[in-house]
Amino acid sequence: MLTEERYSVIIEQVKQKKSVTLTELCKLLEASESTVRRDLTSLDEKGLIKKVHGGAISTDDRSFNLVEHDVESKSKMFTEEKTAIARYAASLVEDGDFIFIDAGTTTEKMIDFLPDKNVTFVTDAFLHAKKLAQRGFKVYIPAGEIKLTTEAIVGAECVNSLKGYNFTKSFIGANAVSLSAGISTPDRNEASVKSAVVQNSQRVYVLADHSKFGQIASVTFAQLGQAKIITDKLTDKKFLTKANIKEVM
Repeated sequence: MLTEERYSVIIEQVKQKKSVTLTELCKLLEASESTVRRDLTSLDEKGLIKKVHGGAISTDDRSFNLVEHDVESKSKMFTEEKTAIARYAASLVEDGDFIFIDAGTTTEKMIDFLPDKNVTFVTDAFLHAKKLAQRGFKVYIPAGEIKLTTEAIVGAECVNSLKGYNFTKSFIGANAVSLSAGISTPDRNEASVKSAVVQNSQRVYVLADHSKFGQIASVTFAQLGQAKIITDKLTDKKFLTKANIKEVM
């Protein structure tokens, strides 16, 4: 495939999906990582995409994020940023807390940094539950249906289970953070779970790397004023005047 043809494919993928991983592009283009990295660098310099660690994202600040990547793909994107966010989030956990930890790759990283304290957890991610139990924490999981893409428990049973809890803190993942649409996610069922947790938490923390800002997903589950957002480093500083945001890098 010629260079210009690769450029065209990459731009179209980023336009459609809003974010794409290096691995996905290599498979699609049948090209080596070094070749695709050079292509991303060239397109970034032209201002046609934004090259990020592990892939590329759209340059459109008002783009809609309607695609839900699977856990494997997400785990390869913004790893350094997610680790920094997770480390800070874990430092907020205090003795005696009753905490909800949402499904997601950033919240999963948080478990590795949790302090050894008397804390009880509830999570809608069965893999998170296993890791928390292995760390020696008391952990509960709600009833419901497994969503394979995000490895989360969803559905009416899950929502009803969570409505019975009163969390001191909750740590929630998000697909998009917008000044106009608040904090959102592409899936209605996951949004219902997140919304129930937000309503039943004394303090809500949303873990979102910089690529989520300026994005809008299908379903809003919280307004900006309902949560403190932990991110790596904002590229659009106007969010600082509209939301409670902690930058950790």
